[in-house]
Amino acid sequence: MLLLVDLDGVVYRGTAPVPGVADVLAARAAAGDTIVYVTNNSMHYRADYVARLAAMGAPVDRDLVVSSARGTALWLVAQEPPIRRVLVVGAAGLERECRDVGLDVVTAGHAAARLAQEGIGGWAAAGQPDAVVVGLDPHITYGRLQVANDCIRAGARFVATNRDPVYPLEHGVGPGAGAVVAAVEAASGVTPISIGKPGPLLLELAVKAAGGTAAQAVMIGDGLTTDLPAAHAFGVPCVFMLTGVTSRAQVAALPVDERPSALAADADELAAALEALAADRA
Repeated sequence: MLLLVDLDGVVYRGTAPVPGVADVLAARAAAGDTIVYVTNNSMHYRADYVARLAAMGAPVDRDLVVSSARGTALWLVAQEPPIRRVLVVGAAGLERECRDVGLDVVTAGHAAARLAQEGIGGWAAAGQPDAVVVGLDPHITYGRLQVANDCIRAGARFVATNRDPVYPLEHGVGPGAGAVVAAVEAASGVTPISIGKPGPLLLELAVKAAGGTAAQAVMIGDGLTTDLPAAHAFGVPCVFMLTGVTSRAQVAALPVDERPSALAADADELAAALEALAADRA
């Protein structure tokens, strides 16, 4: 099987591993399954996850960590007509993922400074980007929003890493990528292409990165508004973990056709659910 594994709430909660899950994934990898991590987080470079996951004992390959930042970069570089130059409104991880696939990256901070000095004419003279890519930007300013708006109104494609409205913090939640995306959307009047869950694009890109097919895939997630609908949209089974923020009662309240293929309250139940799915496919 090809396991598409969410991170926060599944493999770890904050800085603490979810007990036993890394061991289950290691056992599945030893049995021949491919593990691909899929997360809506657009802040970090994929290599940043490797040491953290490896320290937990989870099997991990840098190129099989498909964050929404990585997925966005892979999607951009595959478009026709080609997208070559992008304005990035986001964190360093998103910038680096875009550069890794060969895109010419202009950062929103640099563009905003130039716009302030030279006006839109001076900025445009430097070359209009083919796309504006928006993720969670911890340094968002009015100037960055203005540059993104100007470029989209001038014809650049508008691409969002994800539309999560909030971002989990150590103490509560903060504005997520979706909050930044919403501001740019409101100003430009343009609805973006969104790569992350709950749409199917991120899962599709993750399967392609692993060299597999949707028929091999199983989603393991904990998000009622992200992982589960993404699995349904992509047409793959979902093992839904109750180790995050969702309760059994919330899942039970869903219409029957929107429920996951299996529920797992802990690592033992996850292992059993995956064994059952593997047996069904044998």
